[in-house]
Amino acid sequence: MAFDGIVVNSLARELNKALDGSKIDKVYQPERDEICLKVRSREGNKKLVISASASNPRVYLADKYEKNNPKKAPVFCMTLRKHIQNGIIVAIEQVGFERIIKISVESYDELKEKTVKNLYVEIMGKHSNIILVAENENKILDSIKRVPISISRVRQILPGNEYELPPVQDKINPLSKVDELELLNRMKSEKGAIFKAIYGNVLGISPLIAKDICLRVGIDKSKNVEDIVLEDSRKISNEINSIFDDLKNHNIEPNIVIDEKKDKIIEFSSIRLKQYEDLTEIKKDTVSQAIEDYYLTKDKKERINQKSSNMKKNISLKLERINHKLEKQAKELKDSEKADEYKVRGELLTAYIYMVKQGMESIKLANFYDNNEEIEIKLRPHFTPSENAQKYFKKYNKLKNATEELTKQIIINKEEAEYLENTLLSIENCDNEKELKEIKEELMREGYIKTYKMPKKNNKPGTNIMKYVSSNGNLIMVGKNNKQNDYLTLRLADNEDLWFHTKDIPGSHVLLKVGGKKFEESEILEAATLAAYYSKAKMSENVPVDYTSKRNVRKPSGAKPGLVIYEKNKTMYVTPSDEAKAKIKKFENLDDLGEE
Repeated sequence: MAFDGIVVNSLARELNKALDGSKIDKVYQPERDEICLKVRSREGNKKLVISASASNPRVYLADKYEKNNPKKAPVFCMTLRKHIQNGIIVAIEQVGFERIIKISVESYDELKEKTVKNLYVEIMGKHSNIILVAENENKILDSIKRVPISISRVRQILPGNEYELPPVQDKINPLSKVDELELLNRMKSEKGAIFKAIYGNVLGISPLIAKDICLRVGIDKSKNVEDIVLEDSRKISNEINSIFDDLKNHNIEPNIVIDEKKDKIIEFSSIRLKQYEDLTEIKKDTVSQAIEDYYLTKDKKERINQKSSNMKKNISLKLERINHKLEKQAKELKDSEKADEYKVRGELLTAYIYMVKQGMESIKLANFYDNNEEIEIKLRPHFTPSENAQKYFKKYNKLKNATEELTKQIIINKEEAEYLENTLLSIENCDNEKELKEIKEELMREGYIKTYKMPKKNNKPGTNIMKYVSSNGNLIMVGKNNKQNDYLTLRLADNEDLWFHTKDIPGSHVLLKVGGKKFEESEILEAATLAAYYSKAKMSENVPVDYTSKRNVRKPSGAKPGLVIYEKNKTMYVTPSDEAKAKIKKFENLDDLGEE
C-alpha cells in the first residue's frame, strides 16, 4: 500500500484546493477509529473520510461512502462537534514531507471568540492517529486513540498534553534538490540492496517508489550498495528531482493498478508506476478517487473472501470425498468387467459335471466358448460339483448387479462433482455479497449447508446477469452462478438463439441472442471467448467450447441447478485472455444494440 509522502503531498494539495473556505456541517464517527466530516463547499456537499485504522489508515473525499452511525456518539466525536462543527476549513497541508496532514479549522469558542483548531492526521500504520489540537496553546484537546505512558514512553497523546510531532527522521528532504554526492555518501553508509538505501535516506519515498526509481533509471533494485558509483547516484537523484518537480507543479497521474487475470487490485498511486506496465492501469481524476476505489474494491474482496471461506472449504471437502469415491468406484467397475469369466466357469462345470468329483482342488476342462482351449478352474474340495458351479454363478450375478449399480452411482457422483465445481467457480466470480448470498441460499436448498429456516425458492435471480454486445450489435448474456445459468438458458433464451458452454469444463452458460437473424462468425468467436473466459479454463490455451441452437438444450428432470444436457453441437477452440475480453463491448443501454 503506497500511502507514502508522495501520495500525502498530492492529496493535501488536492484537499486544500477543494475544501479551502468550506464549512463543516456535521461530524460523525461510524467506526472506533474513523470519522466522517460532512462539508459544505463552493461546489456542493462533500464527505471527508479520515481513518486511523491500524491496517488501512487513509484520508479522502468520498463519493460512495455509506456507513451507519452509532446511536450514541463516542467521546472523540462529541469533542469534534464542540470545537470544529460549524467551523470553516482555512488550510489543509502536509507537515514537512511526512505522512501527516494538518487540517486547520476556524471556529468560535464559548466566549464567541474566533479560534483555530488543528486536526492532525498521522498516517503511520498501527501508530496512525487523529489528534485535535488548539493552535494558540498547542494543547491536545483529544485524540481518536489515546496513548498513555504505559503504551509509549517517548510520546504520549493525551488531553491537556502539549502536541509534539513524531520524531524527525534523519533523511534528505526531496522538496529541496537531492544532491547526488550527498545521496551517494548516505547510501554507501547503508548495507544491502540499493532500493532499501533509497527509501531509507530520502523522506517520503516508500519501498514501492524506490523500486520504481531503480527500474526507471535501469539499475537492478537488488544491486548491493557497496557496488554503486557516482553515476548510479546521479541517475537516481535526477529521477527523484524529476518526480518532485512534477509534484510541486501538481503534475500528477492518480491511478489504481489491477491484475485482471487474478481478479486482484494491486496498488494505487499519484504517479505512474513503471513496474506494473504489464498490468491494467485505471486512471482517476483525483487522488481521492484512486484511494476510495482502491479501498472499496479491496474491502469488498476481503469481505467476500471472509464470508465465502467456510463455504469454499466445505464444498472443496465434499468435492474431494466425491472424487475419492469416484476413483474407488471406477476400480470396482473395472473388476466387475470380469463377471463373464465367472459365468463361463459356472457353465463349464455344469456341462462337465460328470467329470467333477468332490475333494478336487481344481480341474482342467475344454472351453467350448474359446475353440476348446483348455482352462483350469479352481474348486473348493468340501463343495459338491453342483455347489462349485453355483458358487461361480453367484459370483457372476453379484458382479453383474454391481456393474449396473456402480454405473448408476458413477453417473450420480459425476453430476454432483460437476455441480460442486460449478458452484466453486460461481463463488470465485462473485462481485458482491448479494451474489454470495444467492449461492448460499441455493446450497441450503440442496442440503450442503445446514439451516433451521429454509430460504424461499425463487427461480428468478436477484442479481444481474452480465451483458455484452457483439461486433454485429447482438446481445451476449453470461451467467455468473447456477441460478443465473438456469434462468438464462431456460427462461430468457429463444429456440433460435445460440447457446455456448466449455466442453467438459465447469463454466458459465453464454447466450448469443440472434432470435433467428443472420449472425457472423466473429460473433460466435466473441461468445465462445466469453464462455472460455468465465470458466475454470480461464488461464488455459485452446479451450474447447461447444455451441448449439438453444432448442437442442434441455434440463433433465431432477437435475441440480445449472446442469443441462445438449446435442447437435459444434466445437470451436479459443484462447481466453484479458485482451480478447476487453475487445468485446459491455452492454450499457439499448442504443448499443443493432437494429431489430
